[in-house]
Amino acid sequence: MRIRSARTLPVAVAVAATVTGSLSWAPTASAQSADPAPSASTSSTPRNAAEPETGGVAILKKDPGGDVLAGASFALFDSAGKEAASGKTDAQGKLAFQDLAPGVYRLKEISSGSTLHDTVDDQDVIVTPGTDTPLTIVDPFKAASVLLKAKDDKTGKLLAGSTVNIGSGDKTILTLATGPDGTASGKLPLNSRTGSDFWVKQVKAPAGYDIYKPSKEFKAKPGDPVTVTVTNAKTATTPPPTQKPTEPAEKPTDKPSPDKPGKDEDVPAPSTSGTPTSDDASSTAAPAPAGSLAHTGADATPWLIGGAAVLIAAGGGTLIAARHRRTDNSTDDDSTAS
Repeated sequence: MRIRSARTLPVAVAVAATVTGSLSWAPTASAQSADPAPSASTSSTPRNAAEPETGGVAILKKDPGGDVLAGASFALFDSAGKEAASGKTDAQGKLAFQDLAPGVYRLKEISSGSTLHDTVDDQDVIVTPGTDTPLTIVDPFKAASVLLKAKDDKTGKLLAGSTVNIGSGDKTILTLATGPDGTASGKLPLNSRTGSDFWVKQVKAPAGYDIYKPSKEFKAKPGDPVTVTVTNAKTATTPPPTQKPTEPAEKPTDKPSPDKPGKDEDVPAPSTSGTPTSDDASSTAAPAPAGSLAHTGADATPWLIGGAAVLIAAGGGTLIAARHRRTDNSTDDDSTAS
């Protein structure tokens, strides 16, 4: 009996070992049992068999006025550049990407879904496990296209070198300068779907033209083309004065007379025929210089000398005549007496 029991012992041990081994590799439901499994068996359970947790992205699309935008298309790309998800916003402007592996993604707006709105630049989005990352995207209104023209106000010719400022309120938004073709273009940002009011003011006129000082006002709507025209008048030039032939500064106004000789006449010396002339009178008398004009302010000395000579000569002649008469009277008296 002792030998049989000894022989059967190993068999019993082997059976027990077999049962124990099957329990150690029981499915996970065994972890929910009342008796906790030994620590050795817990450490041997493979944890990598469970799937990793995922996350998502929740997009809300609006415009600058706060209105939600439906129909905007988005695409999401992983770090390798592969498209991970895509879709469009619904009537409430919402779009959700779910079941995404954690990591950094690149969000690209394909279309705004509106003729009034523009798309935004690409941006990075971080997806975290177990949550949907909220993201609000505001699409700007499309800018208005502005075409500037500078023209001659008379001929309509396009002019280069015209510089204008365009702004709204007290703020300058855009500066344009016309090129060789007389035009310039730019973009005006807008913040309303109904459009905005702007002003244009010229700060530099084309060469040879006067600056246009008043400011003009115009209205632009999102996405619309607008043409602004500034006209300039040519700078007035003063013609050089016409030179007339120089007239002589001095004109003879008096006709020649015996007392006022003409330009080419000499002053005749006083006649002394038949009358003795005093030596003093003859020595002081001098002919007046030819060509003198009485009214021009020329030297009057020759005229004074000539006049004095005439007076002296006349006085001398009178004196001689008086003496001659007295002599004749005395002779007559003597004849009578005799």
